[in-house]
Amino acid sequence: MNEYNYKKIDAFTSEKSLGNPAACIYLDDGQTMDEDKMQAIARQHKGFVSEVVYCSKSQLADYKLVYYSSECEVDFCGHGTIACMYSLIKNTPDLMGKSELLVETNRKGILTVYNQITEQDAVYITAPEAQHIGTDLSADLIAKNLHLETGQVSDKYPIDMIDAGLRTLIVPVAKLEDEVRVMPDEQQLKDFCINHDIDIILIFSREAANPRDIAHTRVFAPRFGYLEDPATGSGNSAFGYYMLKNKLWDGGSVSIEQGSADMEYNIVRLNTRDDKVLFGGRATDRIIGKYLL
Repeated sequence: MNEYNYKKIDAFTSEKSLGNPAACIYLDDGQTMDEDKMQAIARQHKGFVSEVVYCSKSQLADYKLVYYSSECEVDFCGHGTIACMYSLIKNTPDLMGKSELLVETNRKGILTVYNQITEQDAVYITAPEAQHIGTDLSADLIAKNLHLETGQVSDKYPIDMIDAGLRTLIVPVAKLEDEVRVMPDEQQLKDFCINHDIDIILIFSREAANPRDIAHTRVFAPRFGYLEDPATGSGNSAFGYYMLKNKLWDGGSVSIEQGSADMEYNIVRLNTRDDKVLFGGRATDRIIGKYLL
């Protein structure tokens, strides 16, 4: 039986919000794990965390991260990256002395991690380079599958598809009170996503509960085995590129609140550097131990 260093970590936590949980398995030097075992472990975590992150040393960067949901390997997991790297840096004195680290991902290249734990109690991650895919999906069809009235989809801003880690359908909702109460059917929305090659759906309102926040978002991810993600790095990064494209944001430091009406909203921070969107936040270790396999 093999032992692996294991943590359950909540990303994008604040004083009040619970964040978004990820399981992180840290492989020691010489330890390996094949894809079947990674998928099996992620499947065991269904309903407990949305993704499992596997972290090991890299020959191309400082660390390599691989992501699995209960359904499949995931191209990129923003909150899992925040959780894994925040905890690793904060609990490793040598890493706390570094301002930047490089992370190799399995499918999205090498990304930069900026250590701002001392200054802001946060780490920031360079989002994967944006692909502006676009979409011709109608507001009527999207509203139907989100269980929205057609008029609740705002015509003030465009519907778009942007990949900044995951193919994200971005849908504007006119009123915050409608946006926070959206409750689609999981299987119907999963079928819609599969049929139209969508990884996740981000809906947003420019109105936020707290006026300090630039927008309110929610993210649905039924393709990965769960309906809603409570705090999302990749989705909000795509939204950051959307805001830049539509001149809704100047690229300076901002915060986005995310979540449904029945929860304390989580906060995802955005910034830019060298024309790339950064997403950031803090994380909280909840369980620390060994995973036996």
